[in-house]
Amino acid sequence: MLLEGLKVVEMSTWVAGPSTAAVLADWGADVIKVERPIGDATRVYYPDTPESPGNPIFTNENRGKRGIVLDLARPGAVEALKALLREADIFITNVRPGGLKRQGLDYDSLKAEMPRLIYAAVTGYGLTGPEADTPAFDLTAFWARSGVAHATIPSDQAPFGSRPGFGDHTTALATVSAILAAVHERHQTGRGRLVETSLIRAAAYAISWDLSALLRFGQVTTARPRSERMVAHSGFFRTRDDRWVYLMPRTLDDFTNTMLVVDRPELLADPRFEAPVTDPLAIRELCQIVDDGFAQLTLEEACARLTELDVAHAPLGTLEELVEAPFAEAAGCFQPVADGWGGSFRVAAAPARFPEGAPAVGMAAPKLGEHTREVLESAGLTADQIDELIQSGAAIQGAQHPASAGAR
Repeated sequence: MLLEGLKVVEMSTWVAGPSTAAVLADWGADVIKVERPIGDATRVYYPDTPESPGNPIFTNENRGKRGIVLDLARPGAVEALKALLREADIFITNVRPGGLKRQGLDYDSLKAEMPRLIYAAVTGYGLTGPEADTPAFDLTAFWARSGVAHATIPSDQAPFGSRPGFGDHTTALATVSAILAAVHERHQTGRGRLVETSLIRAAAYAISWDLSALLRFGQVTTARPRSERMVAHSGFFRTRDDRWVYLMPRTLDDFTNTMLVVDRPELLADPRFEAPVTDPLAIRELCQIVDDGFAQLTLEEACARLTELDVAHAPLGTLEELVEAPFAEAAGCFQPVADGWGGSFRVAAAPARFPEGAPAVGMAAPKLGEHTREVLESAGLTADQIDELIQSGAAIQGAQHPASAGAR
């Protein structure tokens, strides 16, 4: 069902690479996560103990996987990894290109021996060019350097960072799409291929509404200070109970209906406010009128009126409200995952679901090196070879989950 039967080896850390593999695992692929002895960096954010079971950050990016530890600096570890790749359909990595090449794990070094392998490289700035080996995170490449932050943050505010993983998860979805395109092609050709995604390219696509205008006309208007908005009934408005509601005008009727919402129908007959309003003084006056009108309504009252008049809008919600919202539950935003200690907790679900049937989701994220021995055995290594790797420190067999890992 779905991706069952696909074997994935993932050697990556932080978010973009691991979350790519987590989505594939959710959809039924058998995913093996390869970690260094110190483990994925996201393991350190929250404890995983009987008193506080289940690291939510690591689990969000690594649920449903089996985990092994290989120290690629030690003899035998690279060959053990290659044994896994010979049995795999897909290899996902966000290790920098230079490091992979030095270890003979770049695509060019592997493709002759493993012609069916789909090799997915998740990068900051691509595999070629002057920035190919520059360390990158979504906060640096996707958010700051790409122009996304500059286009998003109004000029009257100091720059601020995006939330962690925001650009990484966008890049992960692009990587999933590219991998599945390569899988489809392999059905026809029998050959794998190199798939490459980057934070910078995903950012350019994410901001491409503005970017396309800039490319076409040489200039673009991005985020303005709220006091300089050009459409009086567009954007966020503060209500009497100190909440905010966002209006998204679609047609000229929305201006009419917004005037009804704020109890100023007489303005519809004022020629100064006949669309399109271009006079700066009229725009500023109208903006103040709309602001004052919403300031007289509670959020509940404003949303009720906007809904009745079919004006596209949404309250400025909080994460706390989202996790309790019936609409979010109905949309499938969350899923339970085993914590590895006999309990479970909710995490964000992959952003697509399959109502007519899909693999069960819920297997815990692996403990560090939890499945090293069983994975190496399945790759064809003998017990003596595995013992030698473990004794030399090239591989590490970690602790087993003390409780059932839950349903797949």
